[in-house]
Amino acid sequence: MKLALVTSYFPLREQPYRGRTAYKVALELQNSMSVEAICPLTRYPKWFPPRNFPHWRADPTYSPEGIRTTYVEYPALPGLSRISNGFLCARYIEQYVRRARPDVLQSYWLYPDGFAAVRVGRKLGIPVVLVAIGSDLNRIPDRITEHFTRKALSEATHVMTMSGYLLQAAIRLGARPDKISSHINGCDTDIFHLQDRTLCRSQLQLDAASQLIVYVGRLDLLKGLGELLLAVASLVQKYPALRVACIGDGPALSPLQAQARQLGITSNIIFPGACDSEIVARWLGACNLFSLPSYFEGSPNVIIEALNCGRPVVATQVGGIHELFDHEAGILVQPRDASALGQALDAALQKTWDEAAIARRYRRSWHDLAEEMRSVLEPIASAGSLSHS
Repeated sequence: MKLALVTSYFPLREQPYRGRTAYKVALELQNSMSVEAICPLTRYPKWFPPRNFPHWRADPTYSPEGIRTTYVEYPALPGLSRISNGFLCARYIEQYVRRARPDVLQSYWLYPDGFAAVRVGRKLGIPVVLVAIGSDLNRIPDRITEHFTRKALSEATHVMTMSGYLLQAAIRLGARPDKISSHINGCDTDIFHLQDRTLCRSQLQLDAASQLIVYVGRLDLLKGLGELLLAVASLVQKYPALRVACIGDGPALSPLQAQARQLGITSNIIFPGACDSEIVARWLGACNLFSLPSYFEGSPNVIIEALNCGRPVVATQVGGIHELFDHEAGILVQPRDASALGQALDAALQKTWDEAAIARRYRRSWHDLAEEMRSVLEPIASAGSLSHS
């Protein structure tokens, strides 16, 4: 069986951890099938770059280890070309799909990538499986994107989502109930597993006696980090040794640093920057608990990583987060409520958690996810080959 991925959600030289799910699952699938990645990326003119999000020109010579990858750029203008991006993407990737001659196309990110994959697949008679990862359903920015997202979902051979919440959202947008399935994300269990807290703190040069809360992700106020700092400020008198590590980078770094100064908690907040997976796992091993107080989420992979490390989670009841763990592994609160978040963090710090049981119960690997995907992809590929025999 030959599988072709069509997705911009894939590693770049400048962003080697981009598209972690697509890349890691592709590596696992390659153990039982041929996998090739076609990575379409927008090319903006130098005189009109995007201002609302970071953008990198792809290095066409880069290839993520283990997966044959072709980077394809197509012309775009920030905002203005949104209505045509799916059509342009399809036009530019078609020759590479023809060359790959896959039995099935799989595409992460619904528009423009998924729309383009469906368009090319229908033209060439290749079944297409779309994978909705979260923001492509949760945060559709405008009616144009919504229109083409609906079209892609309704015309795909099959749709996979990373949570039951996203499955219902996809059905509301036009996915066929009999052609959709939900799959919880995985992680690298060789990296994310239960570790000795004292050892991890020693390696990170952290106080062994402190209470440590860890956040991992983009530094964005929509992740609820402003509320997290307010919650910390309400707890420092009770927990003088409380520390919060906000791991990642993003536009909210300076505002969060300013907020910490205003709240008088600069010494309680650590900003280690973006870290590779091994260092993230070390921080998770060092912490007492993990927190993700986002306003919006699909099925965040970082919670799965924290649970695999045996760490309890305090998060917001948004998206598919409630599907990932129960009260024996964490606490859920409503978003945008710093007071409730502070109370939940306090309760979690006081509770004795069975961390070994958490790590055992919630173990979920990339291999587990890949096996589920393979069980969907192979029958679709077989049915496609029979229909063209």
